[in-house]
Amino acid sequence: MKIYRMNPYEGNTKTKAFFDLETQEGIIIKGFTLVEGSNGLFVSAPSEKGKDDKYYDKVIIPSELKKELNELALTKYDELQTHHV
Repeated sequence: MKIYRMNPYEGNTKTKAFFDLETQEGIIIKGFTLVEGSNGLFVSAPSEKGKDDKYYDKVIIPSELKKELNELALTKYDELQTHHV
């Protein structure tokens, strides 16, 4: 898998970037975000708001794959920040 496109977000929120993911099979999944949490940056999967006003992930990712995705996203974000300065 690879980061297909990442756009840093410079608003005054915990969201730091939006990105899409491309699988090895060529499937593109849109709508991931990189978020600043209490333990640092992490990937948030695309989600939708339910009738109970809670957000639910639209893409379920096994923990090992999510760890790999976090590393990919953080590396890409760091590259963009380095080239942006």
